[in-house]
Amino acid sequence: MPRNCANRRPREFAARLDSRPASTPLARLMLRAYLAGLPRGERFADVAELLLGELFANAVQHSDAPRDRMVEVRFAVSSDRLRIEVHDAGTGRPSLRASADDEERGRGLFLVNALAENWGCCPRAGGVGKFVWALVAPAPGLTELAFGAALNVVAV
Repeated sequence: MPRNCANRRPREFAARLDSRPASTPLARLMLRAYLAGLPRGERFADVAELLLGELFANAVQHSDAPRDRMVEVRFAVSSDRLRIEVHDAGTGRPSLRASADDEERGRGLFLVNALAENWGCCPRAGGVGKFVWALVAPAPGLTELAFGAALNVVAV
């Protein structure tokens, strides 16, 4: 029996990009395209794009890896949560630091900490580098905002 294409959806996405600031918009564009292929993927878009931009920028700016190493991004949805991963070959690990309110830089992880449901940093398989991950909960859609999460009404 032929499979119904309407039920297909991307499970996981991965890509490697140049380790340079100009790759950040491309990473966000890839995330946007991935989410567009998911039913109701737009519920993740705003927060996810912001978090991916911060994590990717950190991987580019703060990594001690050689500049010719790539930065890998991965996206996957599981249990109604979007998992974003940014892999780099650097040895440093991100940490929240005290930041003065008037500083223009250094707020990326504060945003990640505030907007992600959870986040962390793990060593990469094979022992080279690390990856930083963030879990993004879906934003409520218009229907949930208007009628509540337990909407059981059918329009006829």
